[in-house]
Amino acid sequence: MNLRVMGAIVLLCLVWGSLWGLVKHSLQVFPPFLFISTRLILAALTLMLVQRLLRKSIFPQRGEWKKLMISSVMICIGFYATQTFAMQFVDSGLSAVLVFTMPIFIGVLAHYVLKERLNTQKMLGLILGTLGLVAILWPQLHDLHFNLSLIGQAFLILSGFFWALTTVYIKQNFATYDKMKLTIWQLLIGGFVILIGAVTFEPIDVHVWINPLNDSMLFYIAVVGTGFAFALWNWIVSQVDTFVASISIMCIPILSLFFGYMLWHEPITLNILIGAAFICTGIMMSSLKIQMKKKVVTPMNCEHR
Repeated sequence: MNLRVMGAIVLLCLVWGSLWGLVKHSLQVFPPFLFISTRLILAALTLMLVQRLLRKSIFPQRGEWKKLMISSVMICIGFYATQTFAMQFVDSGLSAVLVFTMPIFIGVLAHYVLKERLNTQKMLGLILGTLGLVAILWPQLHDLHFNLSLIGQAFLILSGFFWALTTVYIKQNFATYDKMKLTIWQLLIGGFVILIGAVTFEPIDVHVWINPLNDSMLFYIAVVGTGFAFALWNWIVSQVDTFVASISIMCIPILSLFFGYMLWHEPITLNILIGAAFICTGIMMSSLKIQMKKKVVTPMNCEHR
């Protein structure tokens, strides 16, 4: 791995690691669904510009629209909208940890949908991830009563599931498709669907949207944190193995906890630290390709049998 790729990975981790706190803060300023729809549309337009500069095709063919719409609903409503709703009630660092249970869900879904065997190693990763979730939720499970925080945490886990579901769906239906073009239309279609509902039900305060500080924050989240970061991620994946790239961003939930604590004064309790450690270990266990040593049979060995 050369220095340019390593630098790109470090930059991506810093951008995505810091993004969760900014999104949490933005939800205290903007109406949640107007915010997420604007973020998705601006990110899609950014990627469209990148695609244009790369002189690649932008518009899908007629027969591709149905599958694009299905994947858009799953990622934008199942993942982004669900995550945005939930983050109103959960700290940013903890939100990142819960959403990043996604790779563990992928192990189960891939077993049944893609026929990728759920081996002992992946099962161990799933068990560790489940123990991590129990550790994080334990204070509320120990004294169970439904509140907004518990509901938010459940929805964040659900958003991680939808992220995994979308990933499996893409692998099944868009294996050779231009991933940049795919993302453009996922974000654009879903963004406009959410925007219609947001304009219908949420109030629009013009002063919030013309505030330079608010606009700068929205620009960073949408254009840099979503559009540019995804383009950077695509470039990283094109330079190294997908497995190496996936493992390299495993520090994002930890960075999110760190930034949430340092910048937004979010508490980090012992059960969150234990849960995060279990989840990260479970994800690495699910993802790492551990090769078993096999006994080599030589001709000499065969002669002695």
